[in-house]
Amino acid sequence: MKRKSILFACIILAGIIASCGPNTPTETGYTPTNATMKEPDDLAGVAVVVDNSKGKGKFTDIKLTHPLDKKMVTDGKTIYDVKCGACHKLTEEKLVGPGWKGVTDRRKPEWIMNFTTNTDEMLDKDPAAQAMLAKCMVRMPNQNLKDEDARKVLEFMRNNDGKN
Repeated sequence: MKRKSILFACIILAGIIASCGPNTPTETGYTPTNATMKEPDDLAGVAVVVDNSKGKGKFTDIKLTHPLDKKMVTDGKTIYDVKCGACHKLTEEKLVGPGWKGVTDRRKPEWIMNFTTNTDEMLDKDPAAQAMLAKCMVRMPNQNLKDEDARKVLEFMRNNDGKN
């Protein structure tokens, strides 16, 4: 019975790997609507789709602060320490979930807010969120962030990315 389970897992894994095969943007010239290409340092030579959509949820227009709101950054760090830090590093390095370095360059503020407040729908319906799920192979639990807390986390992310 154990052998059948291992064989089944291998077949599923092979199917997942095969589905990521030749239909990538760099091989076919296909680029999804609202997407651009970017090569992060940790994936040198591998093109990654950067989604320019706003995701699935109620956030369609986020007004960013210039300069950063230091109180929001501080509050966002507190939320990160309690709810996010166990799974996300502040570097590009993946822990359980992807590292946060550069996230505000790869995603629109609305997408980040929608993902942090509408996690389940985003993972079920948003192509970029689904691609992250396939890469990390762990579904992010809904942290039940209030809108204002998600906005503080966004400000902390912007600070982490060196935004002013």
